[in-house]
Amino acid sequence: MNADLAALLYLVSGVLFILALRGLSSPETSRQGNNFGMIGMAIAVGTTLLLIGPDTTTWMIIVAAIVVGGGIGAVIARSIKMTAMPQLVAAFHSLVGMAAVAVAAAAFYAPESFHIATDENVGAYLLRTPIHLQSLIELSLGTAIGAVTFTGSVIAFAKLNGNMSGAPIILPARHIIKIGIAALIGLLIVMMAQAHGTVEWHFWALAGLSFLIGILLIIPIGGADMPVVVSMLNSYSGWAAAALGFTLENVALIITGALVGSSGAILSYIMCKAMNRSFISVILGGFGAADGASAATGGVQRAR
Repeated sequence: MNADLAALLYLVSGVLFILALRGLSSPETSRQGNNFGMIGMAIAVGTTLLLIGPDTTTWMIIVAAIVVGGGIGAVIARSIKMTAMPQLVAAFHSLVGMAAVAVAAAAFYAPESFHIATDENVGAYLLRTPIHLQSLIELSLGTAIGAVTFTGSVIAFAKLNGNMSGAPIILPARHIIKIGIAALIGLLIVMMAQAHGTVEWHFWALAGLSFLIGILLIIPIGGADMPVVVSMLNSYSGWAAAALGFTLENVALIITGALVGSSGAILSYIMCKAMNRSFISVILGGFGAADGASAATGGVQRAR
């Protein structure tokens, strides 16, 4: 497929996604909004498949994945109760986060296939194929945000579904721990940049710490605030997708991720205002709030 035609089709899908969000703003137009979204996604996926070219094996793998994933999604959608919709959304967000980490790992281990490898002289860094600095930062951010989205969504699902207590779990010195982990994540991104992405443990340490901080961000938040958390995690999944959209040079992924990220953030802010909650406190896992201030369920659990 011609690159100009692909860009045009991606733009059309982006416009349809915007119309979908507009339609979903009202019950009267929500069905039409859903239709716009489905058509836009069909155009985006079809365009991406056509860009692959006549690679039969790749086509078979992708089509099989779409059939299996779509089939499972259809079964779940037909059987789920509306009262269980928040935890279903949280579960789906976790899959988006893990997908972002998986794509970032693939790009990290096969930069040539993603056209992000560099031929520049990087001195002693000869352990692996060096990666462009810009692409390295993009996949690092996608990994970190995606990992936070995954574990945070799993905890949100467990609290909403009754698999764990909805009461906040308060760790001693939790703020210091989270600040320390966030600083380590930033340091690892710098180390990856300095090593040009040639040291494997940098990537996996970054992913591991991001998985951990995702848990620590959500466990101090009470079950009553989980709808806000789910909306916030929706925003995170969008930003993770947008970051990796730059790595993959996929315009549709960038547009879609930015739309999801911005709309999720705005919705989270509106919900916080409606529920008289601090937006900053919620997105930072209760940072700066009094113990149990965000809880409306069953008290506070203190880890000892």
